[in-house]
Amino acid sequence: MLVHFKSKAAAEVMMYEEHAKRILDLLHKDVKRGVITSAEMENAVVKLEAEIAESRLHPHSEEVQRDVMAHHGEQGDDNEHEPIEFVSFATRAYPLLEMMRAAQRGHNDILWGV
Repeated sequence: MLVHFKSKAAAEVMMYEEHAKRILDLLHKDVKRGVITSAEMENAVVKLEAEIAESRLHPHSEEVQRDVMAHHGEQGDDNEHEPIEFVSFATRAYPLLEMMRAAQRGHNDILWGV
């Protein structure tokens, strides 16, 4: 399922729910519906930037986890799978971070699930 982030400050940002959940859990927000108010935006930007910086310190941990899941799925060992194109957390989070920065500058809210 897709999560559509909307703000008057920027174009709509869409993310898969599983990827948006990591960001929204960090901000203590529900993935189904919510708002990041302009008053919360500064703190939200700082938290997301810190999480991105932390993920860049350990880029291989996410890659290893995906590789293990590809090789050892529920059915056992699977060596005949398509190679996974790894997309880092930083890359996935960047469009939303940019929306948050624009919303912060314009004193706008970000909404989703409405």
